[in-house]
Amino acid sequence: MKYFNDKKQFQKALELFYQCEQTNNEMISDLSINQALKSCTNIKDFQSGLNIYQRYSSQIEKNNYILASLIHFYMQSKDIKNAQILFDRLKNKTVGIYGAMMKGYITNNMPQKAIDIFFQIQNPSITNVSLLFNACARIATEETLNLVKQVLSNLPDQYQNDKYILTTAFDAFIKSNDSLNAQKMFPKIPQNRLSYGNLMSAFNKNNQPRKTLELYEQMKINKIQLDPPISVLLINACANIGIYSISKSISEQIPESHLNNIFINNALIDMWGKSGCVEKAKNIFDSLIQPDTIGYTSMINSYGLNGMGYEAIELFNKMPSKLILEETYVCVLNACSHSRLVEQAQKIFSNIENKTENICTTMVDCFSRSSLFEEAENIINIYESNHSPSPSMLMSLLSGAQNAKNSQLAEKIFNRIEKHFPQIQDRIVSASILLANVYASTGQMEKSLNIKRKLIQANLKKPSGLSYTEVNNKIYTFRAHDSSHPRSKEISDEIEKISKELISYGHKYDSSCITRPLNENESVELVLCGHSERLAIAWNFVANPNISRIQITKNLRVCDDCHESTKLIALIRQCEFIVRDANRIHHFYKNGKCSCQDYF
Repeated sequence: MKYFNDKKQFQKALELFYQCEQTNNEMISDLSINQALKSCTNIKDFQSGLNIYQRYSSQIEKNNYILASLIHFYMQSKDIKNAQILFDRLKNKTVGIYGAMMKGYITNNMPQKAIDIFFQIQNPSITNVSLLFNACARIATEETLNLVKQVLSNLPDQYQNDKYILTTAFDAFIKSNDSLNAQKMFPKIPQNRLSYGNLMSAFNKNNQPRKTLELYEQMKINKIQLDPPISVLLINACANIGIYSISKSISEQIPESHLNNIFINNALIDMWGKSGCVEKAKNIFDSLIQPDTIGYTSMINSYGLNGMGYEAIELFNKMPSKLILEETYVCVLNACSHSRLVEQAQKIFSNIENKTENICTTMVDCFSRSSLFEEAENIINIYESNHSPSPSMLMSLLSGAQNAKNSQLAEKIFNRIEKHFPQIQDRIVSASILLANVYASTGQMEKSLNIKRKLIQANLKKPSGLSYTEVNNKIYTFRAHDSSHPRSKEISDEIEKISKELISYGHKYDSSCITRPLNENESVELVLCGHSERLAIAWNFVANPNISRIQITKNLRVCDDCHESTKLIALIRQCEFIVRDANRIHHFYKNGKCSCQDYF
């Protein structure tokens, strides 16, 4: 019977048990009963299992090993009540019985009960600890994450290097979005496509695409072949970085056999669109025999990001209505928003039956970008008549008020955000920064400073500017006023040289883009030239003086002065720039124009 069960031939094992019963030549052994219960559990023949228990109950209840199998049987049949009754009346519980209950609770989506049982065990086994980590991974809160760390640090020496325990701890870190500890754990566990893929996924979720690509290099050294899921993760990382040369390099390493996979093709459309290569995205989309919702939506989004609103609308109108979902509406409305196609957006919006929070937020953004604040507020008021206030909707309106330097409206919306969402710290920080920027840009510097003082007192920090660029096959990251680069002096000299060229062409640095008081040794020019994208631009020219195309990805919205400067640098240096900021992709051409037509 054990042989058949081990070979997953459970029905044969059960038939053999019945044959043993019929011979009546010998008493049925405990091992046979245990194997029979396992067979019934695996083929989900719960009635046969109950019959066996009834026939041999007196014998079963003397054997803890079989009792653990019986608890597992009950749990698999979703008879949690009887499993609990049996567990509660057992006086001498073994680690196996505890483990059966823990596993049963996890199987029945009751992980907290599994955690509670763990703390009843005096000397947990490897299996018990692994089940605890599994339960914590199912819940994946800050509390359960800390529990995993605590138990892991206090394990007996003989458990410290157990691959089974470490692998389940790794999984708990992944599920809890703790990529830092998952990365530390990774070298200690068996490394295969699954573990690589899990860590890559964690890096992508935590906005660490460079680490995903670095992990891929390690994967190649270990000669682990790509499979479609990991190919998608690599493509997603490239989409996050959004730089053509990196996207090209990874796309060339995807096995040709994977290119028929719809998920990979959809990911490639998204990647090329976010890398500013709309034509490549369109070529892949056109090659699809029957695009699905994701394919259509990714292509519409690619058009929208690159300021091609009319093309986005045209494709949306060709899309089969049965494929259109919420995210499709969001992408096409966003495309309209960034191309100032307000009337077209209104037409699409009016035909949407289920106007979800995300859809309404995008329409609010569309109106707000065009300073149609009354229309934007009207959507918010209609939504709030049937729903709780939406932080994202109010933030979109506040952002529009900042662009329009409308301090009165910004104050009003900020107060609504502070009233309804005081507990959402990241929203309060973002809203505070927007309001402070409005005050600063309208000359109300004291009010701006007061807001920033409150943020400092509350220990709340705004995100710093961050720019990626690729130079000579290497990714570089710059922060605002970064001097950590080994050739920082050359970069600084190049920035000064560019600045002189800008001034000679009539550029005047825009002090309204500085939202804090200048320090004693600072000037408007010095502060603005220290923005992260300026450093990235200068480094490209230092490394390759005659470069004709530079690509940068920035985590924040590009400021007005950087936008004007980059247009002029493109003209002076006869170099094309592609800059992806938090909202869209800007194509700066050699004629000194930008694809966004200064609408951003």
